[in-house]
Amino acid sequence: MKSNAAPARLSTADATFEADFAAKLHWSADTDAAIEQRVADILADVQQRGDAAVLEYTARFDGLQVDGMAALELTQAELKAAFDAIPAGQREALQAAAARVRRYHEAQKRASGESWSYRDEDGTLLGQKVTPLDRVGIYVPGGKAAYPSSVLMNAIPAHVAGVGEIIMVVPTPQGAKNLLVLAAAYVAGVTRAFTIGGAQAVAALAFGTATMPKVDKITGPGNAYVASAKKRVFGTVGIDMIAGPSEILVLADGSTPPDWVAMDLFSQAEHDELAQSILLCPDAAYIGAVQAAIDRLLPEMPRAAIIAKSLSDRGALILTKDMEEACAISNRIAPEHLEVSSRDPHRWEPLLRHAGAIFLGAFTSESLGDYCAGPNHVLPTSGTARFSSPLGVYDFQKRSSLIEVSEQGAQTLGRIASVLAHGEGLQAHARAAEMRLEA
Repeated sequence: MKSNAAPARLSTADATFEADFAAKLHWSADTDAAIEQRVADILADVQQRGDAAVLEYTARFDGLQVDGMAALELTQAELKAAFDAIPAGQREALQAAAARVRRYHEAQKRASGESWSYRDEDGTLLGQKVTPLDRVGIYVPGGKAAYPSSVLMNAIPAHVAGVGEIIMVVPTPQGAKNLLVLAAAYVAGVTRAFTIGGAQAVAALAFGTATMPKVDKITGPGNAYVASAKKRVFGTVGIDMIAGPSEILVLADGSTPPDWVAMDLFSQAEHDELAQSILLCPDAAYIGAVQAAIDRLLPEMPRAAIIAKSLSDRGALILTKDMEEACAISNRIAPEHLEVSSRDPHRWEPLLRHAGAIFLGAFTSESLGDYCAGPNHVLPTSGTARFSSPLGVYDFQKRSSLIEVSEQGAQTLGRIASVLAHGEGLQAHARAAEMRLEA
């Protein structure tokens, strides 16, 4: 029986391929003007009235009426109680995932997150000092969806980086707390946690209130209001990225069971109707087998309606000349998640330049990366993998240049600087260098 999920069937050999391909990729990141204005009003109100504004918006949007901010802060004892209250299987899964995420980010820190320096022949010291941020805020979605994995992926690299204080905000509509999210906060080492969300939570983190400490950077996904708020407070604080809809691109040579690939396409399509799932393959018969698997498996999915809408509106099954052409198209897309579902994925990996995360081989489903493989699942979307990287330890550190010029070094560098400063018309710069030259 055919499902109502019909991804576009495209072929690079078709004369209309470029236009059809571009139409599938197009997604507007423009935020609705009404949302932008509402967010601007909320940010200004929280900046002016602090806790009172946060409490008012929390009551209005989350239906959570409390007397003061203290009632919205979760204690470490509450986080520990949530951890103790969840089933043993969930506790073990959280701890196993956290251990793998921590191990990966500790390796990342060793590879790129340490200070370094060297001395020139004249004794001048040059280097870089790497220091962690003092305080960060992590936004964790709540309400319709709750993501304990997002707690691990945001808090653990911050912890590994050495951030002094990690402040978590999570909305709890009608006061409903997700125990798995709170348990994840306990496992990940969150310092303080508040049950607030939306633009008001971003504002409180960015500007600070009587209760909420101002942070240096805000990370984590959210809805259109959260994304707009993060964009507006950038510059006052740092942010990780403005994330678009989820994406998966599968490069397949036809050797992986079609059911596996169909389910991998579903894994992103089930996020929301705007998510994008694309298959690139040089085997027309295999593409047909994947479509048949989609038709057969979709009715079993609890989120079948969302998957069908996503696949019909933004999905595509693309027939390519060969795997080399598939890799070239993948680089044009620069997907968030890229699966190389091939007998020999390492043959194709060197050709792939742009992707948030690359999953090699038939057994490496994208979902393993989402939860427990180790690398971060906060990834660049909407083609920004061309110039952006996954969230990592480096996002919670900053770098300061170290310069110690010796007396001998000042004789060489001073002359160079003097010439260039005079050339720019900056005489004080030149004189400052010249004063250190030997008479």
